[in-house]
Amino acid sequence: MSERILWCNARIATCDAHATSFERGAVVTCGDRIEWVGPEAQLPTQDGTRHDLQGRWLTPGFIDSHTHLVFAGTRAGEWRELQAGASYAEIAQRGGGILATVRATRAASESELFAAAAARLECLLAEGVTTVEIKSGYGLTLADERKMLRVARALGEHYPVTVRTTFLAAHAVPPEFAGRSNDYVTALAEWWLPALHAEGLVDAVDVFCEHLAFDVQQAERLLQRAQQLELGIRMHAEQLSNIGASQLAARCGALSCDHLEYSTAADVAAMARAGTVAVLLPIDYFHLRMTQPPPIAALRESRVPMAVASDCNPGSAPSPSLQLAMAMAARLFGLTPEEVLAGVTRCAARAAGEGQRRGVLAGGCQADFAVWDVTAPEEISYWLGRNLCRAVVRGGVLSQGTLP
Repeated sequence: MSERILWCNARIATCDAHATSFERGAVVTCGDRIEWVGPEAQLPTQDGTRHDLQGRWLTPGFIDSHTHLVFAGTRAGEWRELQAGASYAEIAQRGGGILATVRATRAASESELFAAAAARLECLLAEGVTTVEIKSGYGLTLADERKMLRVARALGEHYPVTVRTTFLAAHAVPPEFAGRSNDYVTALAEWWLPALHAEGLVDAVDVFCEHLAFDVQQAERLLQRAQQLELGIRMHAEQLSNIGASQLAARCGALSCDHLEYSTAADVAAMARAGTVAVLLPIDYFHLRMTQPPPIAALRESRVPMAVASDCNPGSAPSPSLQLAMAMAARLFGLTPEEVLAGVTRCAARAAGEGQRRGVLAGGCQADFAVWDVTAPEEISYWLGRNLCRAVVRGGVLSQGTLP
């Protein structure tokens, strides 16, 4: 029989749709599930092990809903080029960018990729993250995409974290298919994706739909195949230009559209109708010195859920810190503290395809939560470079830090 635990004397931010909080609250867990959340005075049972949290804040475990954690090498040399005024597109067009990381990732063994990704994952876990989405897309051969996805799955087996994997082989056209991007998309849709899905390595499919990557027609072919396989759909949309990516994603019922700097009011309306989450990536925006932010006011007005993610990757967001992304979302995009917190909990869960199980503290949800040494939840995005996460509980078990 599963052990029942009473987590008492806590200040609780449930992060539900009503932003419910309790000044003196309690959570009852049984095994890996939450049985009850509410005011401590209304505890439905006194049976079980009791943990006194001494008035500390409790939030759902954080969810990093957009990462590229598995890769080899760095692109620090390209950082010099960016500082000198080169654009991301210019670097990519002369053989750098994604293809530079592809070369390094192909040359790395599975164990080397695991060790490098594990170091980055450990940074996220220390910050209260209990669920992380990890994309492929730096292999661009069937064998190397498989290698990346196997590493992502292995991270979830060796660390106290839920991993959602995303097939992003439509990240760039590999050298083997230079000038034959349509043939490459055919290979992805007809052979690679079905094979990797059959091996249990894929939870969702993503496409970098941009003028320097894949067009809308190519993206649609791959997303239709994803629908046939009943996989979740994600989209890198409107980061550098607008070629209709989010409109397509909305038509396909996508979980999320990510980046969105060049999205329009019509794009936002389509996302609202489809229930698609906008995933904001402020570290990428900052690192690339972009000047056009996502349309936050339009997203608010249309009530499109806004998630915040680290986008940890070697080229445009070299930072394994979701708390830094939270701080930047507030400062660069003007999100309120409440929006930022929802963006790494409730809204992030929807983007990652975990909306029914994670992201809120409520009966029936997974017992994933973080304990904070803060006077109020807004302190988490207020501090820069200071991690105040005291402890992390995943599946009802202490996985990081110490309890009072």
